[in-house]
Amino acid sequence: MLMTGEQYIESLRKLNTRVYMFGEKIENWVDHPMIRPSINCVAVTYDLANDPQYADLMTAKSSLTGETINRFGNLHQSTDDLRKKVKMQRLCGQKTASCFQRCVGMDAFNAEFSTTYEIDKAHGTEYHKRFVEFMKMVQQGDLVVDGAMTDPKGDRGLGPSEQRDPDLFVRVVEQRPDGIVVRGAKCHQTGSINSHWHLIMPTQAMRAGDEQYAVSFACPTDADGLYMIYGRQSCDTRKMEENADIDLGNKKFGGQEALVVFDDVFIPNEYVFMNGETDFAGMLVERFAGYHRQSYGGCKVGVGDVIIGAAALAADYNGAQKASHIKDKLIEMTHLNETLYCCGIACSAEGYATEAGNYQIDLLLANVCKQNVTRFPYEIVRLAEDIAGGLMVTMPADKDFKSDMVVGRNGETIGDVCNKYFAAAPTCTTEERQRIMRFLENICLGSSAVGYRTESMHGAGSPQAQRIMIQRQGNIEAKKELAKVIAGIKK
Repeated sequence: MLMTGEQYIESLRKLNTRVYMFGEKIENWVDHPMIRPSINCVAVTYDLANDPQYADLMTAKSSLTGETINRFGNLHQSTDDLRKKVKMQRLCGQKTASCFQRCVGMDAFNAEFSTTYEIDKAHGTEYHKRFVEFMKMVQQGDLVVDGAMTDPKGDRGLGPSEQRDPDLFVRVVEQRPDGIVVRGAKCHQTGSINSHWHLIMPTQAMRAGDEQYAVSFACPTDADGLYMIYGRQSCDTRKMEENADIDLGNKKFGGQEALVVFDDVFIPNEYVFMNGETDFAGMLVERFAGYHRQSYGGCKVGVGDVIIGAAALAADYNGAQKASHIKDKLIEMTHLNETLYCCGIACSAEGYATEAGNYQIDLLLANVCKQNVTRFPYEIVRLAEDIAGGLMVTMPADKDFKSDMVVGRNGETIGDVCNKYFAAAPTCTTEERQRIMRFLENICLGSSAVGYRTESMHGAGSPQAQRIMIQRQGNIEAKKELAKVIAGIKK
């Protein structure tokens, strides 16, 4: 069943999700002005799937049930699926200019599917069968699932079992005949509050002694003992201001992260997909990271498309669109953005089937994709700020533009003064110029900068994590042999 955006929003109201913000419990979190824009983003992924124009990208045929499903719940069956995933993410980025939050779950699905298959093959467990049944439920219900990997970690120089506080990595604290009890937390969880379920994975490779931390499981967002503390974003309280509109930059859409806390949460066996198999924790982490690094070649590119458009509009409104350096900067922004897209498509085109049957991306190219994402969005934003000019960060509040307080010798109001002195090219109104400047502020420096800038740096692993994988996958020894042959070196 394909839900609509409105049906998705109503489904959240049925959950008893515990959400805290600013030291208080948020009872109606679905309609809270700081949270609702992120919910609207997720709703777009549902509405696009119901639009015949985008059906080819936004939907797929389930390999488990044969039914039409939202592509965000798909287990990739071909390189074509992998490419369509990236194109879908670009589309969603274009429609929201923000993080639409479902990628992490989709990437976790595909990593879990292949990894559980191989755990069962090695250890005689039944994790894969359990996971298949879980996926059928997710697909048939068209559910949003938060893929959660990042633990607090504490002292980065110590492993999970070496920490002074054992809860700094999610762990099993009790083994029961019918399930496990888990304790700990997951940080930076994108879209966690807006999800129906969580899919938990280990945060790193494990070794002997770390068995209680080598755990993967699913649980509903409103499970007993689970609660979330909403993460702050730059300029986030603007959304709380009365009649907030222009000053928000992106009024309708936004991202969301939270700390997800497991306070002795019971997980039935049917939702446990790893329990002590330290030898497979690294595989799950590596595969998930690969998929998620591929994702950034789609979602960040879609947002980049909107930034380029906004920068071009700012140039038009400033009357600077004919300047050669402006044209050159827009060309460079486009070049960088399309390079990211190339990487996302390339690692998809070079994908291959896993033992379980779903398709994995080329890990080397996926890591190259994400390594570029740690750099190029920052340059795109820098150029956007350059084109826009200082007004995007020094402009008075929208209330000033609308103020009827008299301040001038001839009866001019604050609004009159602002509208006079911030007018620009005759091709736009002062309000239109306000809107594009505030939009650029929001995405370059405000709440949307979380998803476009800092997430580009640290999401799906830090830049160093990708460099380590590039070293592993780069096959330097084979390249040495190529050079030896051509140079005539025989040993």
